[in-house]
Amino acid sequence: METQLHARITELEVKATFADDLLDALNATVYRQQQQIDRLLREVRELREQLAASAPAEARSLRDELPPHY
Repeated sequence: METQLHARITELEVKATFADDLLDALNATVYRQQQQIDRLLREVRELREQLAASAPAEARSLRDELPPHY
């Protein structure tokens, strides 16, 4: 009986260790992904600013741009 209890406790300790390792790996993954999201958001913001700076002052419609043969 005591041997079974000891084996079950050992098995639970091993499972807890694996769970801790998995949690650490998942935390590292989430951290890396958040860094990547933050970097991508900065890039999108910079691209929007570049687009706004290079856009003409007045909005043009594609209908105003007729092909040369018309």
